[in-house]
Amino acid sequence: MERGELDAALAEEIRARVLGEGFMKIVQTVRRNGKTFRISMRPVAIGGETRYQAEMVDDGQVRVKNFDANGAAEGLEEIIDQKGARDLHLMTAKGDLHVRVTRKGHVMATRSAEMDRVVKVQPHDRVKKTPLTSFESATLLRVIGLADGEGKIRASMRGKYDQVNEFLKVVEDVLKGEKVEKCEKCELGEKVEKGVGGVLPFTVVDWGCGKAYLTLALYFYLTQTLGMPNVRVVGVDRRQDVIASATKMAEQLDLVDKVVFAEADLMSFDISSLGFERADMVISLHACDTATDEALAKGVEWKARYIVSAHCCQHELQKSIGPDANSPFAGVLRHGILRERLCDILTDSFRAMILRILGFKTQVVEFVSPDATARNILLRAEFGVKPGQGGTVSEYLNLRDYWHVTPWLETRLSKMLEKYLTRYE
Repeated sequence: MERGELDAALAEEIRARVLGEGFMKIVQTVRRNGKTFRISMRPVAIGGETRYQAEMVDDGQVRVKNFDANGAAEGLEEIIDQKGARDLHLMTAKGDLHVRVTRKGHVMATRSAEMDRVVKVQPHDRVKKTPLTSFESATLLRVIGLADGEGKIRASMRGKYDQVNEFLKVVEDVLKGEKVEKCEKCELGEKVEKGVGGVLPFTVVDWGCGKAYLTLALYFYLTQTLGMPNVRVVGVDRRQDVIASATKMAEQLDLVDKVVFAEADLMSFDISSLGFERADMVISLHACDTATDEALAKGVEWKARYIVSAHCCQHELQKSIGPDANSPFAGVLRHGILRERLCDILTDSFRAMILRILGFKTQVVEFVSPDATARNILLRAEFGVKPGQGGTVSEYLNLRDYWHVTPWLETRLSKMLEKYLTRYE
């Protein structure tokens, strides 16, 4: 028997406890070269059958796999055959077994007093409730590439998965005040009360849709989770390859007539080119630089009731605000990274104030953890306040004139803003 190897009796005891009745969980942590490898296995209920779920964590990378009884027995042998310093903790209804193997290869086993615990096999789908788990999303996630062939979220796509989830939460919160009424007896074209739940379609434009993760997920969330019966989603991007890919995914999901994609220059695109009269909501997730401003401007011009936008990179204001030895902010502006962050804050502040001037109730929020993306600031706006209120206009002009800049969004919406700004200048 090699140093650190479990003797035959102890190995057989582990097999009997795991593969017999009352098994709850086994966890083994192996220490290698200053790093740890942890594997755990527990029974889970999948489709009414008991299976075994293994979770492996190796240098921060997590993998999960489900096994039948034979697969669990094979996996258990790998656990037993591990070499090196390690700790094994095995829990059953009758009691616990703890095995420690030291660096020198000494094996020490301890057992708890006999217990009488009730084993509850947890369902496999016991997951944190999120928008993307509120409907049957497995096919969607595989098609758009957030999940692998087995339906597991790809480690490399976890950040994007979290971003989409959090963005959908914001959308739901924004739509709380809308009347969502399923009109099952109505035929298209009948005169009914206007609203999200009426026959009139609720149209969402995803500005700079990119690979369409959010575009497609939003359609399913609005229709299947929020119960909105007549939804159209339009994805707009200037890149031919991403529009072709997004269109193919819409075809795979049988959404050709419900989710459409347009290859267009963002400055010149108008929703009327698709035969739509209006957009009820404009969204934008990480459109670059002034493309975010263009999304806000289009939302205003199309008289959208809702605008939800999270910016990406922002460079426009940095061209106007540079290092200035005479500025009270000289100590900040001389450092590129601090100047960049200051300009980010100013850009979103100007955007929020311009939307308020034009009649939108506007909030600036952190929509996702910084761990998911550093670009986690989001503007949510709903039309419904009196435009041109003096206090808001004064705040905007004071900040703008202090920095001696003209925000790009002001220039873009100059015709609409002129009557409100000149009144106080």
